[in-house]
Amino acid sequence: MLEYTANGIQTAPSTERILRLKTVMIRTGLSRTTLYRKISEGTFPRQIKISIHGAGWRESAVNQWIADPAGYRQQCL
Repeated sequence: MLEYTANGIQTAPSTERILRLKTVMIRTGLSRTTLYRKISEGTFPRQIKISIHGAGWRESAVNQWIADPAGYRQQCL
């Protein structure tokens, strides 16, 4: 599926990136300890497993948190 900008220029569809811990820490300004505490409280997005020993965060979820950190609540499944 192709996407178009406001002036009609064709662009590739946006893709979801997976962010690793260091990148999330830089983008949010939070420490590792604070990130994991917020995850356990449900006030920061959970990681997703990307390999046997690796995990990361969906960029869109991190962006959602950045847009409203005080109002973010983990969605119940």
